[in-house]
Amino acid sequence: MSTTALNGLSRLPIVQAPMAGGASCPELAGAVCEAGALGFLAGGYKSAGGMYQEVKQVRRLTARPFGVNLFVPPGGPAADPAAVEVYRHQLAGEAAWYETPPGGTDDSRDDAYDAKLAILLEDPVPVVSFTFGCPAPEALASFARAGTYTIVTVTSAEEALAAEHAGADAVCVQGVEAGGHQGTHRDDPDEDGAPGTGLLALVTQVRESVGLPVVAAGGIMRGAQIAAVLAAGADAAQLGTAFLRCPESGAHPLHKQALTDPLFTRTALTRAFSGRPARGLVNRFMREHGPYAPAAYPEVHHLTAPLRKAAAAAGDTQGMALWAGQGHRLARELPAARLVEVLAAELGTALSELSRLSHRSTP
Repeated sequence: MSTTALNGLSRLPIVQAPMAGGASCPELAGAVCEAGALGFLAGGYKSAGGMYQEVKQVRRLTARPFGVNLFVPPGGPAADPAAVEVYRHQLAGEAAWYETPPGGTDDSRDDAYDAKLAILLEDPVPVVSFTFGCPAPEALASFARAGTYTIVTVTSAEEALAAEHAGADAVCVQGVEAGGHQGTHRDDPDEDGAPGTGLLALVTQVRESVGLPVVAAGGIMRGAQIAAVLAAGADAAQLGTAFLRCPESGAHPLHKQALTDPLFTRTALTRAFSGRPARGLVNRFMREHGPYAPAAYPEVHHLTAPLRKAAAAAGDTQGMALWAGQGHRLARELPAARLVEVLAAELGTALSELSRLSHRSTP
């Protein structure tokens, strides 16, 4: 076990997850970096120019290394237009309730991926991570030449092997406990309802399959859990939900409150909001529309975007996408720097206890 994060990118083996949709804003990333952990911006759902403006904001807030996450465009054919239209009609009641029509589905499917790659190669940042797939070997090689450390999100040992073969520097191993979108490289609706693989088992599977450094993600909320994944073979732990309640987080205030609201008793994976499996707090929208949502990302994301925005404006958490990991009830309302400090102290205590137990059991 090491208390130094991978590649010397930060003093602590703690990574703040890139959470698309506004939570992982420059203020949060900058504060996390200044506290000795690795902060991340979420490039997803932003224009290339919008992403670059946030990169420049972080540079004004910190001189320490930080990362930017990109969504790899979905491979294969576009979603079945008929299935998307059926779902549009399914949402008619939501449109009437919020007096807002669903969004269009003819938006670009690639999230300006190539333009973002070009910007990050022209003006490199220390770290770039990828979700929803593995970049082409040529892209990873270009980042290597630019001096950028690359991390590919994986949800299986097979995906980790693909990332290693493509030339990634590290993998972010995402357990089923994680909040937000599952970063699977291939979205297979036939696997909906499958239990998924828990983080500790997955870290071990990946560690025994590839030689790359491992960042462990999924349900981690306390320093003792960071110690657990380090003991399992990870080089660092990535936390998302744990940072949502920080004042620097760009998450909606209602989202922050919902994390510890007794009204929300559990999380589940759903396609209801985006067309791709993502874990969030179970609310009315998820219960009513999840069973009928097609495997159609990003079409469903664009379709529901105005409805989610209208629900937030109306103060209605039952219509919002409340992304959260399984440990959401453990979320603490602390400034980001203080949260990093507390996590580091908890980690130190846990490692000391493990060392004590180890010495006690030595003959």
